[in-house]
Amino acid sequence: MLETKIPFTIESLEDAQSIFDNLEVVSLDFMYGRWYGWECITGHPMEGMLEASGWYGKWFEDAEHVHPLLLWTTNKKSLYAVNPALAFIFTRLQLPPSIVRFLSTFAKPFIQTRRSRARLRMTAYKGKVSATMCYDQLPIHDIFRKVDEDTVMGLMDNKSDRQVYFFFLRKASDPIQVKGLY
Repeated sequence: MLETKIPFTIESLEDAQSIFDNLEVVSLDFMYGRWYGWECITGHPMEGMLEASGWYGKWFEDAEHVHPLLLWTTNKKSLYAVNPALAFIFTRLQLPPSIVRFLSTFAKPFIQTRRSRARLRMTAYKGKVSATMCYDQLPIHDIFRKVDEDTVMGLMDNKSDRQVYFFFLRKASDPIQVKGLY
C-alpha cells in the first residue's frame, strides 16, 4: 500500500474546502500517469463506498483517455477499469460496505470496460483554472489541486449532490498492471 499522509489535518467539510481553495493549480501534463487514491473524511454520504468497492485510483493516459475508476481484482494482484456510469449505481443505493464489495466483485463482468470513460480539461473553479477530469456519461467533474510533487487533492463536483466529495491521489510507481486494456 502506498503512503497516504498529507501535510495538514482535515476535521470538517469546511476545512477540506478551505485547504482545497488555497492549493496550487495543476496542468494536464501533471496528471498523466496512474494514481493511487484515498478519500478525505468530511461526512459525505458516499464515504466508504469507493474503498468498499476495491477502489485503487485513476489512470490518466492523456487528455482524451482517462480511466476514472480502477479497482483491485479480488486477489489484489492486478487492477481493472470500470465504467463509472454503471459503478455509481452502487453508491446511490447506500448499501453497507460489505455488500458493496460483494456486488463489485459479482458485477465485474458487467461494469468492467476497455474504453476510457473520461477526459481531462482545464476548467475554472472559484477563480482558479486547474486540471479537471470530466466524466463521459455522468454530470461529474473532478477538479485537482497540488498538495506536493506527487500528490493532489481532488474535489468531485456532482451536479446531483448537494455536497462535494473530497479525495486524494498519489502518483503510483508500483509495477501493478491494469488488466483488460490494450
